[in-house]
Amino acid sequence: MSHNLFETFAARMRERGDADFITTREGRRYSYADALTDSARLAGALTELGVATGDRVAVQVDKSPEAILLYLACLRIGGVYLPLNTGYTFDEIRYFLGDAEPALFVCRPKVLDEARAIATDTGCPAVETLGSEADGSLMDKARDATPREDIVALGERDLAAILYTSGTTGRSKGAMLTHQNLGSNAATLAEAWHFSAGDRLIHALPIFHTHGLFVACNVTLMAGSSMLFLPKFDADVIFEELPRGTVMMGVPTFYTRLVADSRLTPEVTANMRLFVSGSAPLTAETHEAFEAKTGHAILERYGMTETNMNISNPYVGARRAGTVGMPLPDVEIRITDRESSTDVPAGEIGMLQVRGPNVFIGYWRMPEKTREELLDDGFFITGDLAMVDDQGYVHIVGRDKDLVISGGYNVYPKEVEQVVDELDEVAESAVIGLPHPDFGEGVTAVVVRRPGAELDEATVIGHLDGRLAKYKQPKRVFFVDTLPRNTMGKVQKNELRKRFADAYQ
Repeated sequence: MSHNLFETFAARMRERGDADFITTREGRRYSYADALTDSARLAGALTELGVATGDRVAVQVDKSPEAILLYLACLRIGGVYLPLNTGYTFDEIRYFLGDAEPALFVCRPKVLDEARAIATDTGCPAVETLGSEADGSLMDKARDATPREDIVALGERDLAAILYTSGTTGRSKGAMLTHQNLGSNAATLAEAWHFSAGDRLIHALPIFHTHGLFVACNVTLMAGSSMLFLPKFDADVIFEELPRGTVMMGVPTFYTRLVADSRLTPEVTANMRLFVSGSAPLTAETHEAFEAKTGHAILERYGMTETNMNISNPYVGARRAGTVGMPLPDVEIRITDRESSTDVPAGEIGMLQVRGPNVFIGYWRMPEKTREELLDDGFFITGDLAMVDDQGYVHIVGRDKDLVISGGYNVYPKEVEQVVDELDEVAESAVIGLPHPDFGEGVTAVVVRRPGAELDEATVIGHLDGRLAKYKQPKRVFFVDTLPRNTMGKVQKNELRKRFADAYQ
């Protein structure tokens, strides 16, 4: 039996025929039948370029429908799709090409010369271009290629993709994801979130990571629904499209911007049935404000590069602010003590581990790292600290590496941030640990004031007095205009730790 995910997608494409698969605001349209035909042409082009089953295809291109067709073409022939963040520099690209050793690098037309130079340095045999308007050398080759109508038979551990983690500590690791990993998760999510052929997803996410590529696109393909492809999040465009959409997936930043806009009303969201948030924590304040303005409770879920989605608030039932819900079907979780690795009692904070058909098979060419994080019994150590409450909902408390140990006491940054954020003058905050001669690490708050607000260090510290134990209270408070974030909206606390490293020296 073949485990090629493309077989499932191809069946859906034949069923849906002339129905919309991807549309753009500029009027470009791919039906499901088009996607089947054009992915065969691209698969033919890949074959003629020497890409064989198991070969990596590294892709750093702007968002376009054709980039999704290229992903599908890779699946069809058993190639391994390796999407790269469009923000990566040439030095970073050099590392990825050297590490993954792809058979082909697909880049934006405007950087072809630089890409060829890096490919030569790293031994990558082929470079092609793909633009955002169905242009580029790869599309030219696809038009002339002999289509690949066959679908390569694969085993359940054959790779579909390698996604590099953001690598906030040390070098980026390539998470190896199989066809089974992606297929099982897409099927689970399509059912859990009640996707149907009648859905129209407003897609404003990038497509080089799990959320925008695998959650959004794979679930759409599983259900035979359609996607409106937007190049990026633009509130003006979103408000125009909400009346014609049924689902939107976003990062918390999308929702904070929508909530701050007077155009967000029950009327403009009347046709929508679901708003999903992920990739970074959604504050309870944003969740509650969005529901108050629209009547829609945002569905927050939890996943990561190595596992796709693990946990979700329910489609039917209470979507509780500040939680990521309960484990998805077929996903098991356990919460363990950081030191002993034994299970902790319900209600206590520990290290979150997950197991299921969605969990990756290891890090590319990093067997030691794989053994450290992917245990013999199949559980993956996520690196996230979590707690399960008395109703079975999971609360993500923070990253293990962001845990502050001050004077021998564990301080969970999120707990402190929530109290700091209660101040009306605070737009957002981040709590970090910095080297301290007396306490080992000093609890430190970095605060963004609301526009026009006046707030000083003493006021913040005074607000926490009596609300948090003394050892949890920040020893210093610093003010910044904005918090550093990666492309997915996650606050980069490692950058803050570097910036304020000498605060107590």
